[in-house]
Amino acid sequence: MKRHSREILIYYNPNSRSDRQTVAHAKGTGLKIISYHHSKAPSTTTSWKTILENLNMHPKELLNKADPYYQENIKGREFDDEDWLNVLKRNPNLIKSPIAVSGRKAILCQTPTDIYKL
Repeated sequence: MKRHSREILIYYNPNSRSDRQTVAHAKGTGLKIISYHHSKAPSTTTSWKTILENLNMHPKELLNKADPYYQENIKGREFDDEDWLNVLKRNPNLIKSPIAVSGRKAILCQTPTDIYKL
């Protein structure tokens, strides 16, 4: 997943006010912004592996543990790394915050202004 350094790719939930604010802050940088709804997030485990490596995070760290689906179907279960990638791939709506990618850098934007860390 190679991206130009003057381009920011954001995976976010458009139903979340905070996520929309993150995209607005990103657009204020003057860089080219490409934003995708979580449902349009990468569909391959290879893409997710690359994003997670750039984030230096485990797939479980991206998930909203308060979500009812997580509570009912995932909480307390143990998965290997490949299974966690599949959980993330099949349930992108569980991602707790926008993910921004620029070049080889990626961040989880827990606040709208985190986008400036790129």
